Amino acid sequence: MAYENILFEKKGEIAVITVNRPKALNALNLATLSEMRDAIKIVEADKALRVLIVTGAEDKPAEGKKPMPRAFVAGADIVLMSTIPAADKKTPRDFVELGQEVMRRLEKLPIPVIAAVDGFALGGGTELALACDIIYASDRAKFGQPEVKLGLIPGFGGTQRLPRLVGRNLAKELIYTGDIIDVQRAREIGLVNAVFPPEALMENVMGLAQRIIACAPLAVVDSKRAINEGYHKELDEGSRIEVDCFMNSFTTEDRVEGTKAFVEKRKPSFRGK
Repeated sequence: MAYENILFEKKGEIAVITVNRPKALNALNLATLSEMRDAIKIVEADKALRVLIVTGAEDKPAEGKKPMPRAFVAGADIVLMSTIPAADKKTPRDFVELGQEVMRRLEKLPIPVIAAVDGFALGGGTELALACDIIYASDRAKFGQPEVKLGLIPGFGGTQRLPRLVGRNLAKELIYTGDIIDVQRAREIGLVNAVFPPEALMENVMGLAQRIIACAPLAVVDSKRAINEGYHKELDEGSRIEVDCFMNSFTTEDRVEGTKAFVEKRKPSFRGK
């Protein structure tokens, strides 16, 4: 279907969702979140897809016009929020619950999700990246949760996912101050996996996706399940989850093919069975 606020395309076994509101720095409003939810549902249902990439569109102004600053997602739509009266409890709740649903759906996708971050990833932009499995960023990317400077707190999972990724005290510092950090600092604290020049970002993201696709499909799915389900558990329980996922992968045709190919010193031909 046609979307107004996002671009959605499939490139073989790779799907790409691009937030496409560059004139608004790709800010997330209700319509954009609704379209993202719809696209994620399509990815959920398409068993041929192996990787999802999430990114933001670049402004391409008419000749002679100055482009808007580069943004992955500069946050939630502040213009929208500024018009909501304090007495209105329904509109902001609908908005934040939709944002939460989109992030949870991304996080719970069985296939790997890669964030390709070029430019500002603030507020909801950082939260969108946090909901992905891996974050690749350009050397001009910036991250932050500046909601407290607007009289708000992060609402799309920032208070929950950021501490789990970078540690509680560092997350508190970033959230309490609303500080914006550059990509080098984001890399230092473990928020970003790798940094590239802007012109090389998508090439490297696609390269990562291809390396994932080269592996056994069901083994990748079981790996993600074991990590996500076991991460917040005690070690003993997490280890039991790992055993279950290992046994699930062991019973597949891909395991037979992969081990046989290793012994025969040839490239395996995985079928996702």
